[in-house]
Amino acid sequence: MKTSNSLSDSLKSVFAAVVIPLEILLAVAVYIYVLGNPVNFQGNDPANHPLPGNYLGIVYKGGFIVPILISLLMMVLTFGIERILTISRAKGKGNIKSFVQKIRALLSSNNIGQAIVECDSQKGSVANVVKAGLTKFGELSKTNGIDPDKKVLMIQKDIEETTQLEMPMLEKNLVIIATIASIATLLGLLGTVLGMIKAFAALATAGAPDAVALANGISEALINTALGIGTSALAIILYNYFTTKIDALTYGIDEASYSIIQNFTANTKGQ
Repeated sequence: MKTSNSLSDSLKSVFAAVVIPLEILLAVAVYIYVLGNPVNFQGNDPANHPLPGNYLGIVYKGGFIVPILISLLMMVLTFGIERILTISRAKGKGNIKSFVQKIRALLSSNNIGQAIVECDSQKGSVANVVKAGLTKFGELSKTNGIDPDKKVLMIQKDIEETTQLEMPMLEKNLVIIATIASIATLLGLLGTVLGMIKAFAALATAGAPDAVALANGISEALINTALGIGTSALAIILYNYFTTKIDALTYGIDEASYSIIQNFTANTKGQ
């Protein structure tokens, strides 16, 4: 199990290391070849104003912060999908609450073998942790000459070790989503400030006020804020969703583990 988890962690680390630069390059390509396509601008020249109502050209005029924000948005979507798949696998095949109730019922009837079969059927992180505790439970139930309190500690240790192997897999890449949630809005505001400086500087240089140019400049500058806030909001929603799901899995592990320890202690006292 340790080898399998180590391999899984390595693959996920490689995934993040490959995805981030790839999506930055893809965002730059989208910025240059899609948003910056000459057909989006007056006179087929990206140096001119965007065509009226052409939002691709307007976004392009947001400046060099735009591809950074696009890459952050793509990262949020990519790692969001990756986390959904990972947490879905960790949850297993059935409902966690129903699974824990089955395990508790089987433990109450001292049917350890069937409880292990249920874990094999359920699969996922919760089932892996519970199976580790049940397997140790079965081994120690047949072992004599060991102090009962020491047996309980041995079961707890096995459960804790398996939990420590499973939890990093659940929380992997969440830090990336949390970081994007924090910096996307700031980058958007930075792009807006730079755009406003550029718009007013151009207006000052032109001499006579140009209302159309000023309105376009402000609109282009605010694109960064819109992209930044939208990306940040999505990242916050996904992060909170995933942490809630992980908390539910952790609660399931704790509840099943407590039942195993409680049942083993009761059996030991009854002997």
